Amino acid sequence: MNKPLLIEIGVEELPAIPFLKELANIEKKWSDILEKNKLLCGFDFFYTPRRLVLWHREFPVSQANSVVEQFGAPIKIAYKDNKPTNAAIGFAKKCGVEVEDLEQIDKGKGPVLYFKQEVIGKQSTTLLNEMVNEFINSLNFGKSMRWGSRTDSFIRPIRSLSILLENEIVEAELFGVKSSNFSFAHRMVSYEPFTYDFAGDYFCKLDKNGVILYPDERRKIILEQMKEIEVSNDVKIDIDADLLEEIVAITEYPTALIGKFDKEFLELPEEVIVTSMKEHQRYFAVYKNGELSNNFIVVSNSKTDDFSAIIAGNEKVLRPRLSDAMFFYKNDISNGLNNEGLKNLVFVEGLGSMYQKCEREAKIASYLANKFDETNKELLQKAVMLSKADLMSEMVYEFTELQGLMGYYYTKIANEDDLVCMALKEQYLPDGEDSNLPSSKFSAIVALSYKLDNLMGLFSVGKIPTGSKDPFGLRRAAAGIVKIAMEHKLAINLDEIITDLSSSYKGLDKSQLLDFFNERLFKIFEVNPSVLKAVLGSGEKNVYEISLKLCALNPIVQSDDFKEISTTFKRVANIIKDMDIDKTLEVKDSLLEDNEEKELYEAYKAVSSKQFDDYEIQLDELFGLKTQLDNFFDNVFVNHEDEAIKTNRKNLIALVYQAFKNIADIKEITI
Repeated sequence: MNKPLLIEIGVEELPAIPFLKELANIEKKWSDILEKNKLLCGFDFFYTPRRLVLWHREFPVSQANSVVEQFGAPIKIAYKDNKPTNAAIGFAKKCGVEVEDLEQIDKGKGPVLYFKQEVIGKQSTTLLNEMVNEFINSLNFGKSMRWGSRTDSFIRPIRSLSILLENEIVEAELFGVKSSNFSFAHRMVSYEPFTYDFAGDYFCKLDKNGVILYPDERRKIILEQMKEIEVSNDVKIDIDADLLEEIVAITEYPTALIGKFDKEFLELPEEVIVTSMKEHQRYFAVYKNGELSNNFIVVSNSKTDDFSAIIAGNEKVLRPRLSDAMFFYKNDISNGLNNEGLKNLVFVEGLGSMYQKCEREAKIASYLANKFDETNKELLQKAVMLSKADLMSEMVYEFTELQGLMGYYYTKIANEDDLVCMALKEQYLPDGEDSNLPSSKFSAIVALSYKLDNLMGLFSVGKIPTGSKDPFGLRRAAAGIVKIAMEHKLAINLDEIITDLSSSYKGLDKSQLLDFFNERLFKIFEVNPSVLKAVLGSGEKNVYEISLKLCALNPIVQSDDFKEISTTFKRVANIIKDMDIDKTLEVKDSLLEDNEEKELYEAYKAVSSKQFDDYEIQLDELFGLKTQLDNFFDNVFVNHEDEAIKTNRKNLIALVYQAFKNIADIKEITI
């Protein structure tokens, strides 16, 4: 039998960011508890800043009855001289019965002790208190707090609890709060709780009391109101997805409103204004004719017919924020970019100051410039030494996420070369999964220098990622190196780079860092892992060449006919498995007896003599040897009694294998 179950946990306002980080796990955690208690059923989870709601349209009123079968020792061990042994006595005790109550059953290997018991399912009402407490304690929001005289803690104080099975209040207690049938209205409607008699009554009264329970509905309302504002004001709102989710989480009755700020603040860089509005005020930026306007969107949580005071209040609050930003900006311009202050700013213990980090990056940049034929070497050194200077600016002190970007604006104002300006702006790219990449080779070298120094430096002082922990973003740095290499076609050989630059990093374990980097390749490239293993088996260490080989080989491996193709080339690998294929191999024409081996040799020479523009064409030609190889295997006896002929034939197969191994070690590929 099923009944509707409503669970509402009333709380003081939840902080949006920690709540949203845990949001993806909440339904799974409740589902696991339902399954653990044998009450698994469908449910919906809703939330507002002041309540967490679990709604089950059909909830089992009890666990299902079950039959438990237990099997004990063989009868010949359970009884001796017709008297129960300790094995029988212990089994009976385990089953909670007397020995006389035990039965026997033969499962095909002789009779054993057996006990069958029907277990009556527990009533849900006796389980829900513990289940709800377990659920709340399973939620991980990072920081938590205590309140009153309690010693336990939660992200915010619990103010109400309701567990309603149809119209029955289930007896329960959570953080000292007992289950009841009341909830709270929107604060602009009433501070007094309202009561309800059943779930339908709850949903209806919430709506009447100014609370939109469903987050999807709140999101829809916000977006529709924004669209209306765009049309009526001929503007475009930048709907930041993360900010939108935060707004949905902190409102119960959202209303999107448009406000404005003084045009004089548009002198500030666009990113400064947008960041200040978003981070400090949770405002959305507004654009007109493709440019940032002096408008903003605030989403109110008020329930009123007159929003003029709310708009005016938000305009008043924003002005000092932007005034501060303008003050910082003008001070920074007046002071200019200077990296001397970096000498007093510690990077990481054991790696010196940020100034010393810049010096190491400059050394890497000089090395890479020589390797990649970058001619603007003096500008490159200047860019690297200025790259962290904006960390000393007042603006970046206030908005740390603007580092690099403010350096770009300040160097532009100082009329520095455009290459230097862009390099400062792009030095941290890529900074995410879908991030842009440095736009030039010059900027790429600056970005690579930063990432390479992070990897070598932090590994040298033991700051190595473990498990899911990667506080310095070294996994992202490794991925960034690969992406930059692919974008700008740079021959990056990390083994070679580390060897050449390791003198700057005492304590660096080269093999440890290379193992970490190679492990990351299996996460970075979305291919069959055996294909990457095969490419690495070729001895290739240039990440750009690795990417090209993967792009050529992976589609072939994914093709429908590769299984048939691979059978032939697996035979190739098996024949030469005991040979040293890295040495120079010779095939003598005079020892070729059969037509099939002569045809294979001629086909091989035709392929190996060509110069290929890309790996895809080369692989097509090599896999095209399948016909000659199949004829060879069908008609030629490799293990000839004449040792010279046998060696000649094996060398011929090994040459084919060698040709493949220049791209990938085909024996590593599995499908």
